Amino acid sequence: MFSKSKINDPSPQKADTATQAGHDKPQDAPKPAAPQGDYKSSAPKAKPPASVLSSDLHVTGNMKTTGDIQVEGTVEGDIRAHLLTIGETATIKGEVIADDVVINGRIVGRVRGLKVRLTSTARVEGDIIHKTIAIESGAHFEGSVQRQDDPLNPKAKTAEPAPAAPQASGDKQG
Repeated sequence: MFSKSKINDPSPQKADTATQAGHDKPQDAPKPAAPQGDYKSSAPKAKPPASVLSSDLHVTGNMKTTGDIQVEGTVEGDIRAHLLTIGETATIKGEVIADDVVINGRIVGRVRGLKVRLTSTARVEGDIIHKTIAIESGAHFEGSVQRQDDPLNPKAKTAEPAPAAPQASGDKQG
């Protein structure tokens, strides 16, 4: 309404000067563009779907994304993602780092995640470093499990001797 009042009241006088100066036309264009900009800003808020690596796909190399990945095929390399879902037919040979890791298939290598879940069909051969973990009945796991407040930070490896010290002091007490 405000724009209409500016256009309606001074239109005979400023329309001629605006045409000559060429300033009001570009100013009119950004006003409709601003709501479109609002719509564009809401579009990135919508989370894109997970990237899916199908069961017939074999990848050799590392992958890194801030988004989600669902692996159904074979990956020989490290994977870093926000949410990583390892399908029942999937095999990963390498390190896995993600905020949220759901393992239905096979991983040979280290797993680092804030939340790690091994389903009943999971097979993991390697260490799991986590903040929270869930292991369903029937899951196959060979390796060690360590809880860390920041498992995604590789420098947190230096925190591993810290738990060893309380264990040593616990041996002295017992």
